[in-house]
Amino acid sequence: MGKWPRLDKIEMIDGPIDKDSYEKQLKDLQQRLLDLHIHHLRTGGRVMICIDGWDAAGKGGLIERLVAGLEPKSVQVHRISAPTPEEQGRHYLWRFWNRLPAPGNWAIFDRTWYGRVLVERIEGFCDKSAWKRAYREINEFERQLTDDGARIVKLLVHVSAEEQKRRMIERLSKPSKHYKIGLEDFRNIAKREQYLDAYQDMLQKTDTEHAPWHLVASDDKMHARLAGLRIVADALGDGVKIEDHALDPRIAEAAYEAWGWKPSKSEKKNGKNGK
Repeated sequence: MGKWPRLDKIEMIDGPIDKDSYEKQLKDLQQRLLDLHIHHLRTGGRVMICIDGWDAAGKGGLIERLVAGLEPKSVQVHRISAPTPEEQGRHYLWRFWNRLPAPGNWAIFDRTWYGRVLVERIEGFCDKSAWKRAYREINEFERQLTDDGARIVKLLVHVSAEEQKRRMIERLSKPSKHYKIGLEDFRNIAKREQYLDAYQDMLQKTDTEHAPWHLVASDDKMHARLAGLRIVADALGDGVKIEDHALDPRIAEAAYEAWGWKPSKSEKKNGKNGK
C-alpha cells in the first residue's frame, strides 16, 4: 500500500500518561474487545491477531492485556518458535494452517509466518529464492483467509535500540527475568541493521488492503499497550454493530420453572439478560 518509513526513523515517544488514565482507557478497550469477542462467538466469525517485532519490544505484555477478560475457551495464543521435528521438511505455512481458529474463535500469534522473511532470511535457514518467494505466498495465504471471511489484524511492535538495551539489562539484572533472555537475543541484536532491512521489505511487500500492517511504537509500554488494543478493537469493530441479544424464551421459561425468575419489563424491552 503506502510507503513505509524506516523503523529507526519513526517517532517513538508519546506524551506522558498517568496511571489512572491508563487504567481507565485499558478497561474501556478491554470491554470493547470482549463485546467484539462475544459478537464473533455468536456469529461464528474467525479472527487472527498477528504480532511480530523485536526481542523485548513488549509483545508478551501486549498479549496479556489483549486476552484479559476474553472468554478463555475460545481464545488461543500460539507462541511460535523453531519448527518441531514433525514440522521440519514441510511447507513453512503448514504449521500455521493447523493453528487457524475454529468458527467463533480468536487466534493470537506471538510471532508468525513472517519468520520466513525475517529470522529465516537473516540466519540462512532457507535459501534466497525461498524467502523472496514467500512474500507472494504469504499475501496469497492471507487473501485466501480473508476471502473466506476471516479477519486478520497484523501488529509490528517496534522498540528503539536504546530502550531494547535497557530492557535486556533489566532482564540480566533480575533473576526472575533470566528466562526471558538467551544467546539468540544477542545474535539478533548484532544483526539489527539486517533486521531493519528485512522489516522494511516485509512492510513494503505484504501491507495489503485485505491484511494491512499496523505499527506500534513501544518505547513507552503503557502507550504501546493502549495503542495495540485500540488498533485491534478498531479493526475488528469496522462494520460491526454491537447489539444486545434477547434472551431465548426457552431459557427464560427454564429459569422460571427452576427459580421463579422472570425478566423485568425493561429487560424484555432492551433484550438484556436478567439476573
